[in-house]
Amino acid sequence: MVVTIFRSRIRPENETEYQVLAGKMLELARSMPGFVSYRFYSSEDGERCSIVEFESDEELQAWRDHPRHREAQRLGRERYYTEYAVCVADQLRTSAFQN
Repeated sequence: MVVTIFRSRIRPENETEYQVLAGKMLELARSMPGFVSYRFYSSEDGERCSIVEFESDEELQAWRDHPRHREAQRLGRERYYTEYAVCVADQLRTSAFQN
């Protein structure tokens, strides 16, 4: 399993436009082979965090390099983000508890 942590801040003036594109990208990601899950969190100071899981690094790279996603990445840098950081990690181990 490969986990991508994407932390970002959005330019407030383009948030509505960004939300439309983000919805399309999530729909596309969910259609990609190897997609496992997507979670989104936001903080009061405006930082956002998306966590995306794919079964393998190859499947994650296919998502990263998809032409529509590449275009969205370009638009993100040009129009939507004031900043972002990406961390990609292989899961070494997983544990869970449910009561």
